[in-house]
Amino acid sequence: MIHLAGSPMALAMKSQQAVECVEQFQRYLAARPLPSARCQGDPALSRSDFTTPEEVNEVYRRRARFYDWSVNTYYLIGFRWWAYRRRAIAALQLGRGATVVEIGCGTGLNFGLVQQRIGPTGRLFGVDLCADMLERARQRVAAKGWDNVELIRARATDFDFPARVEAAFSTFALSLEPRFDEVIAKAAATLVPGGRFVLLDLRMPDNWLRHLAPVLIWLVRPFAVSLEVAKRQPWKSLQHRFPQYSYQRGYLGIVYLAIGQS
Repeated sequence: MIHLAGSPMALAMKSQQAVECVEQFQRYLAARPLPSARCQGDPALSRSDFTTPEEVNEVYRRRARFYDWSVNTYYLIGFRWWAYRRRAIAALQLGRGATVVEIGCGTGLNFGLVQQRIGPTGRLFGVDLCADMLERARQRVAAKGWDNVELIRARATDFDFPARVEAAFSTFALSLEPRFDEVIAKAAATLVPGGRFVLLDLRMPDNWLRHLAPVLIWLVRPFAVSLEVAKRQPWKSLQHRFPQYSYQRGYLGIVYLAIGQS
């Protein structure tokens, strides 16, 4: 049997498969265009590197109404984002009655997973800069009858963590904040002993896929991710700020799950 892993032929095959996935996804978007800066008549935003909170906020303001279903398009390229979210919440090791903070909670997609673990006696703080995304989260909370959720509109760096927080987390959001280290530092100073900060996010791959980065980045630009954003490394801040740390890669090195424990 001939093993191709790591060989030039294997890398070429993987590269071709990645390109085909990108082309398939682009064809899907062309047939079902998602709301974006370009189609909303804002060419300046469509050329943006999304390096400021104002730019990111504007992207999500436009996307809020369609956000929940638009993320499902990534299943077309084999990215099972919901499985990664479940893994991130499990990594928090939440108990009944725990107090949890989600940074960049968006429309509240993760709230149900958290509620299953903390129960009605727990508390969940959802923080997001975008008012339109938070409005969707409020609708979700009201529909589910969760009276233990508090939503806060704030930039992540301006949010002051409440006392006695057992866990904090962010999924596909913290890399959009250029001052992510300040957020992680605040969490590290506030979490109870043994508390965890879990970070699930995208990163610039350091394997063969890095050569396709300029093409692949167009898959995530609808969610305010540029090459500049993808180069940020908040997991290193987590490693620096917490005495215990672990790191796992997923989806061909493009996704990571980092855990810091006080």
